[in-house]
Amino acid sequence: MHLPLIKFFLGLSLGLAISLTALAAGVRILVQSSPLAGFQYHAGEALWQEMREGDRLTLVREADNPHDANAVRIEWRGQKLGYLPRAENRTVAAALDTGEAVDARIAKMRRHRNPWQRVLIEVFVVL
Repeated sequence: MHLPLIKFFLGLSLGLAISLTALAAGVRILVQSSPLAGFQYHAGEALWQEMREGDRLTLVREADNPHDANAVRIEWRGQKLGYLPRAENRTVAAALDTGEAVDARIAKMRRHRNPWQRVLIEVFVVL
């Protein structure tokens, strides 16, 4: 075999291995980018100095929430930070109800007098 052909097949094999690894790890598709609702009423202020952009968040479905049948609670390290905004939570609530793999993270943090502007979260569906 010629050297260029060997290099081609090695490159092809490496590319396939990387693609299979990425597929096995799961593909994440961004489905929502929202402010964190209720930040000022929960543990956000107390945890602010510890939280970092990129930190993973836990989404907890609260189907029995008396204020919102589609409520999705957001937690960081087991601490309640707030909720997905009511106007934007229906799709994520439905995905959680059907057992779809859903992931979330802190996308942006900034000091702002308006609590709705302090934490931006991103929600992903994991394939």
